[in-house]
Amino acid sequence: MRGLSPAYLGGQEALIAPAFDSKALRLKFLEISTEVSEVKRADLEPLFTILNGSDGKERTQDQVRDALSTQIMELFRLHQARSCFGLLYELNGHHLVQQVAARLRRYQSRADARDVLQEVFFNVHRYPHRFNAEREDAFRVWSATIVRNTVLKHLRSQSRGGRAEVPIDDLPEPTEHGVQNPLNGAVDRETTEECNRVYVTYLHLYLRFYSQLSEREQRAIHLVEVEGSSYRDAAVDLGIKLENLKMVIFRARRKIHRSMRRVFDGLPPDVRPARSPKPSIQATKRGLTTVPAFRSGSPEQSLGGRLS
Repeated sequence: MRGLSPAYLGGQEALIAPAFDSKALRLKFLEISTEVSEVKRADLEPLFTILNGSDGKERTQDQVRDALSTQIMELFRLHQARSCFGLLYELNGHHLVQQVAARLRRYQSRADARDVLQEVFFNVHRYPHRFNAEREDAFRVWSATIVRNTVLKHLRSQSRGGRAEVPIDDLPEPTEHGVQNPLNGAVDRETTEECNRVYVTYLHLYLRFYSQLSEREQRAIHLVEVEGSSYRDAAVDLGIKLENLKMVIFRARRKIHRSMRRVFDGLPPDVRPARSPKPSIQATKRGLTTVPAFRSGSPEQSLGGRLS
C-alpha cells in the first residue's frame, strides 16, 4: 500500500481541497500526453471541453469533477499512466475520504478513514478493466461501490472471528433463483445432456465387463450392489465364508475398474485375472488341469472372453 502513498501521487496531500485550479489542471492534462506517447492532443480534447464548458452543457463543480474523472479513468484503463492516477486522487480524494468516514461512523468504527482511503485507491488501481465509461458520472458511481465494499472488507478484517455487524440496508440484493436467462438455460441443458451421455457410456462399459465375470462373481456383485444384501447374507447365499466373499467382490470390482480404465486410456480392455491357485498333484495326474486362454488383438475381440 505504500506504493500508492501521496508521495507516489505527485506529492499531493492525503486530503485534497474540493476546489481545483482550472489552469493547473490544463497543465496536468498535457502531462498525460508527455508521459504516454500514444495519447495525442486530440485524445485530451474531451477533458478541455468539459473543463471549459465549451460543449454547451451546464454543470456544477461536482458534475465537472465527475465528468473529468470519468474521462481520466478511461485513459488510465487504456494506458495505465501514473499521471492519470495522480489526477484521479487529486480530484476525488477529498469527497471519497468523506464517504469513507461517514460509513465508518455508521458502523461505529474507529478506523482511520485515510488508511481505508488508500485501500479504496488501491482497488481503483487494481481493477481498471472493470470500469465502464458510458456515463459522465460513471467514476462517481463506480468509486462509491468500491468505497462501500472496501469499508465492509476492512471491518470484517478488523472484527474478531472475521464477523462484523452490518446494517441490513448494506447487504447485497439477493438474486432471484427462479429467474433464469435463456443463455444460462441453454448452458444448463447442454451440461445435463453431456452428463447423461457420460453416465450412459460408463454404465454401458460397466455392464459389458460385468457380463464377463464368472457366475459366482456376478452373483456376489448382484447381491451386494443391486439387491442391497449384507456381506454376511450374501456369503450364506453363495455358501462361502465371509472373508472369501469380500475377496471375491474386491477382485470383481478391480477387474471391472481396470478394464474401464484401459478403455479410456485407449488400450485393449483385456485384463489379466488374479493368479489362479496351483493345481493339486492328484488333479494333475487325472488330467484335470486347465489353462485359461486369453485372446489378444482389438478391444472387440478381447471382449469375447470372460474376465475370470
